[in-house]
This record gives sequence, C-alpha cells and structure tokens, in this order.
Amino acid sequence: MHTVIRVLVEVLIVIGLSRLLGLAFKAIKQPLVIGEIVAGIMLGPSVFGLVAPSLAANIFPSETIPFLNVLSQVGLIFFMFLIGLELNPKYLNSQLETAVLTSHVSILVPFSLGTLLAVLLYPLVSNSGVSFTAFALFLGAAMSITAFPVLARIITENNLQGTRLGTLALTCAAVDDVTAWCLLAVAIAVAREGSIVGAFPIIMASLVYIGFVLTLGRWFLQRLATQYERTGRLSQSLVALIYMAVVASALITEQIGVHLIFGAFLLGAAMPKNADLVRALAEKTEDFVLIFLLPVFFAYSGLRTQIDLLNRPELWALCALVLIVAIAGKYIGTYVAARVSGINDREASALGWLMNTRGLTALIVLNIGLDLGVISPVLFTMLVIMALVTTFMTSPLLEWTYPKRLIRLDVVEADLAVQTDQETFDDKEYKILVPVANPSTQKGLLQLAVAIARNNQQSAIVHPLSLIELEEDYGFESTPVEANRLIAQRRQQLEELTNTLEPPITRAYVHPIVRISSNVARATAQIANIEQPDLILVGWHRPAFSNNRLGGRVGQILSTAPVDVAVYIDRGGNRLESLLVPYSANIHDDLALILALRLLINRDTCMLRILQVVSENPLVDELSYELHTMMRQLPSSVRDRIHIEMIAAPKPMQAVVAASESVDLTIAGTSRAWGIERQTLGQYTDQLAIECRSSLLITRRYSQVTSHLASVLPEVSIQQSAVTR
Repeated sequence: MHTVIRVLVEVLIVIGLSRLLGLAFKAIKQPLVIGEIVAGIMLGPSVFGLVAPSLAANIFPSETIPFLNVLSQVGLIFFMFLIGLELNPKYLNSQLETAVLTSHVSILVPFSLGTLLAVLLYPLVSNSGVSFTAFALFLGAAMSITAFPVLARIITENNLQGTRLGTLALTCAAVDDVTAWCLLAVAIAVAREGSIVGAFPIIMASLVYIGFVLTLGRWFLQRLATQYERTGRLSQSLVALIYMAVVASALITEQIGVHLIFGAFLLGAAMPKNADLVRALAEKTEDFVLIFLLPVFFAYSGLRTQIDLLNRPELWALCALVLIVAIAGKYIGTYVAARVSGINDREASALGWLMNTRGLTALIVLNIGLDLGVISPVLFTMLVIMALVTTFMTSPLLEWTYPKRLIRLDVVEADLAVQTDQETFDDKEYKILVPVANPSTQKGLLQLAVAIARNNQQSAIVHPLSLIELEEDYGFESTPVEANRLIAQRRQQLEELTNTLEPPITRAYVHPIVRISSNVARATAQIANIEQPDLILVGWHRPAFSNNRLGGRVGQILSTAPVDVAVYIDRGGNRLESLLVPYSANIHDDLALILALRLLINRDTCMLRILQVVSENPLVDELSYELHTMMRQLPSSVRDRIHIEMIAAPKPMQAVVAASESVDLTIAGTSRAWGIERQTLGQYTDQLAIECRSSLLITRRYSQVTSHLASVLPEVSIQQSAVTR
C-alpha cells in the first residue's frame, strides 16, 4: 500500500477513535482531551500493539511515523498559537499580587521536589549521555506545569468564571503558563548545549527575539488588526499573512535553539486582543487544528507510550512516586501560598486541585523531552500516566471540595429577593423555574409562569433559566472571556423578553438565571436541587430524531428533575380565562387540578371546568380526599367559578379533545387515559398533545408533600399536612 494511503487511513482511524472516546469521557464529566489522549495510547503498543501486534504493525508501520510526526508538529504550532491568542490580559487584572505569589510558589515547590526526585531517578531511568542538569530541569518542568486550556474549560464548565475562585485560578494559570514556558525554554537550551553556561547565548537570543516581537512585531500585528477593523471581515489574504507570521516566528525560535512551539505561542500572545478579531481568527483556525491535527499528535504520543516497559514492581513503585510528588508538590504549594495570601480554606483547596491539572500541556513538554533524548521511554510513560491521572482527578476533586451548591455561579446576577409593593409574608416564596431555550419565541411560557406564581397572598419568584450549551471543550466559545460575552448577550435577551410581559408590575417577579452547560437536562436538575423551586415549567421542543413530544431533553427533565414538572405546549393566544382539567384520580391529575386552582385564585375572571370521563357502567370516580378537602376550603368566590362535570364515554381521549375546543388552556396529568403516560418500553405516546385544540399543560408530580396552595390558602396547607402524615 502506498505510504500516503497508509497515512490517510491512520488519520481516519485516529480522528474517529479520538472523537468517540472524547465524547465518552465528556459523558462522565471529564475533559474531552482525556479521551483523546487515551485514544492515542490505545492505538499504540500499550493496547492495540499488545492485543493484535501484526495488525497494529500493518496499520501503523514504522515508515509512516515520520509523516505523523510532521502533522503533529504542525498541529502543535497552531495549537500553541491558539493558546497565546486566548491568553487575554483581562486574566491578569484580578488579584494579581496574590496570583503571582500563588503561581510562583505552585511552580517552585513541585519544581524543587521534581529536582530532588531527579536525584533518585537519574541513575535508574535516564538515558546515557544526558546531563543531570537537563534531566532535572525537564523533570521539574513536567511536575510544575499547569494546563491553562484545560483549566480554563473546567472553570467555564463549572460556571466559575465570575467568581473569586475562578478569576484567581485563571490569573494564577496565566502567570504559571508564561513562567513555565520560559522555564521550559531554558531547559531546552540547556539540553541542547549541555550546560547552563553553554545555553546562555540561546537564552540571550531568545530574550532579544521576545523584545522584537513585543515591539516591532506587535506594531505589524496592530496594522493587520486595523485592516480587519476597517473592513469588518477576516479576509483570506489577512489570514494568510497571520499564518505566515506564525510559521516564521516558529522557525525563528527553532533556529535560535529553543523550539518551534515558543515562536507560535509568542506570536499568539502578542496579537492585539480585539475581541472580534480574536474570535474570528480562533474560529477559522481551531476546527481543523483541534479535529484533524491535534488527534494526530495524541496518536503520535500514544505510539511512543509503552506501558509494558513498566514490567517490574519497582518501576511501578517509581511511577507511583512520580505521581505522588507531582500531586503533592502542586497542591501543597498552591494551597499554602493561597492560605498565606488570605484565601479561605475551601477556596485554597479548590485552587490547589485546579492548578494540578496538566493535560495536553504536559504532553507537549514530555514529547519535546523525548525528542531531545533528555527523558527515556520508561520515564516518558510514567509522566504520561501522571499527566492523565492529574487531569482526570481535577473535576471530581473540585466537586468534592467546592460543590456546585456552594458556588456562587453568577456574581452579577440580581439579588434573588423579590422587591415588590406587596406585603412581605413569613411563608416561603413560591418559586417556578422556567428553562428558556429561545428567548425570542417563549413569551407565552414565561407569561404562564407569572400567571401561576403571582398572587396577593404570597411572594413569588419566576426564574427564566437559560442554559448556554457548549459543544466543544476547546472551542473558543468555551473560553471564560467568550463565555462571559455569551452570558451577557443571553441575559440581555431575557431582559428584553421580560420587558414585554403585561401588566408591567409582573416584571418585578422575574429574575433570570444564565448558566454555561454541556448537558441541559442534567444542569436543569442540578439547578433545581440548588434553587429548590416548587415547579419546573418547561416548553415543548420537538426532539431532533423523533416525533415524540415528551422525548429528548423534555423527557430527560421529566425523568430526572427532583421537583414537580409541567410541560407547556403553546397553541398561541394570550387568554387564560377558561381552563379545562380532565381528571382520572391519580397524583399527576391531582397536580393538574392544584395548578388550575392556583390560576383560578390568582385570576378573578378565570373559569375552571373539571371533566371526569367514565365508562358506560362506572364506579363513582371521585376526587381524592386531599382535593375534596381543598375544595371545601376555597372561598365561595372561587368555588362559584368551578364546574365539575362527569360524562360517560367509551373513549375518554376523544371527549377531552372535544371539550378542549371551547377553552384557552387544558391541564392534564401524565396518564394513560390521556395518552401521555410513559410506557413499559420507555417511550411516550402523546395523542392528547397532538390532538388537543387548546394550549396544553402536561403535569408530572414528584412529591405529594409539595403544596402549591400553601400561603394562598393557609387552612388548605394545614389540611394537606395532616393528610400526608
């Protein structure tokens, strides 16, 4: 087979497996990069070569490895350019003194411990001819590095970018990144020249080039940015000039004697941080680099990772020692420095775990060390394991140390206490959470939520919840700066939606919540646990691969949310003057009737029709005892607007559909009688949702203890409590 064909087949396999495992690891709340690194290792001698050695040798023959190396180096150049491009000076505006101290101590401690560890490892796992100085510098650099891109995405994923912890972690990581790359440049120079004295000319030349890029280079890049601002578009010619500058800068640093990646990183850092230019350039660059080239780098690293080299207990003991030193050095250094700077215990601990993530950045350092012959294949494998474990452990340890219920997810969010002209009561506020996918189309959903919540007897809050779903871990949109822009944009859209509500007094009840999320249904359930709403009111969205109206995310919320849920299917029209509740005496229909009663109490002009459909020879299908108790406690002004009707019909569904023609809103529980119950195979039927002539509210009750009429009718609340005990 022709070499080019072999390489293309390899790339095809690499991209497919990397994407598959990346998504699998995302599903267990791990960074995408973990799955991609594991995919690379699986394709190498550690897994594929062990299970099917002849097939592995046929698919990944030695003659194709140089081609993969070239592709991976190109990928690294442009990935480092993206890292520099995203290194925004805004990260250095907050708590800089604390961050500089914490960051430098978090480098110094693991670097020192790594140097001490080098004394033990040097005679055991180093290559012959490698100086101890170069070996110790590389080991110390691998121990002290923090993966800024991975850390930034973890912060965004956990909505920490607006908190003190998040901003401090970003600042520390940015300082750490710059310091660690400088340290690595020195290590490379020493490795190539054999001593610090011999490396001095390389170090001086590097400083001169850095000064050149930050002065004349930045002037040239600013001219390109001005051209972009003038035209308003990133033309192909402009992109070509920038890419040529990236490659030229990489070549210059390679010729100086450090490495290609430093020139690319330096140029990215020197780029003018015009938000629109950075966004446009990142979006043009990242897809091909992150989807095509970077997985090739992971595969190339995986082909060089040989776990079977750790074939003796003492080697695994050394690997464990490397891991312990790496974790302890980074965590203890960060924690102690943060505590000395006045950071509280919980935040200092969380910061320690965040700074401990190494990910792709460590992998870059390790590959450079292996290429230069400074670290042996055995030590390379140990350090790859260290990079994987420290990255894998970050998210769960962060959640354990600083759980989401303690994170102030959005510091710019308005105070949750409702300020209205109504009298303040001692009772708990009635709270509705309203997931809003598209603010421009869901006015009816929010209007209904306010109608259910607002009354003169109880304070209430309606939370429109807008979750911005980020598909890619490394996409520019998932950087903290860009995430903040998206949050501000979405918040503005929700404010515009709120300002359309009538009457204007209802707008004071509405307090938006905007979050970043990678899983809408899971995040909704988590926020429900934090906010403790009385009801989740969600709009119907047709799933992409099904006609099932209660499938997809709506079905997931129905299944997982630990609170009463109602699904609204809006047929248009703003009237809520006539309500229909088809009733079949189950807990979900009870919730439908309770919400209808709440609307009836809140709106003096509203009428309610309770429809009980029974068979030809019915047993009396009465309202539940709980609901009878409620009905007796209702004021006469409310009871007079309720009409209870029992009809005999062989097909209850058809009777309900016919009755829905004359009302504004039908409220029905998830019941087999109405064709909307979850079936044994885990699917929904939704006949009523399809055929109902009015707008439809489908209810699913979570707990019979929850009272939606508490404080509205205090005596009903007392009766309900007695019934449920």
